[in-house]
Amino acid sequence: MSLTAFERFSILAEESGEPTLRLSEWIEEITHQVNLATPIQGSGSPEGVITADPTQMYLDTSGVAEAVLYVKQSGSGSTGWILV
Repeated sequence: MSLTAFERFSILAEESGEPTLRLSEWIEEITHQVNLATPIQGSGSPEGVITADPTQMYLDTSGVAEAVLYVKQSGSGSTGWILV
């Protein structure tokens, strides 16, 4: 997913002061990207336990050296995690 920049002189708020629909959507896009870039931390494997979107990272704080970082490869539920 890539973020779409606003065109120059875009209207960001309605006369009432409320954000425009486009600004609200843009903020949601940024929040989603930040959440994907921030690894989830927990103890144990995330498989079947942690629900996330594909590309989300997970750090197992109790893992051994070879089993620490997981990436959500597919699906929208709690399965689809792979050890990297």
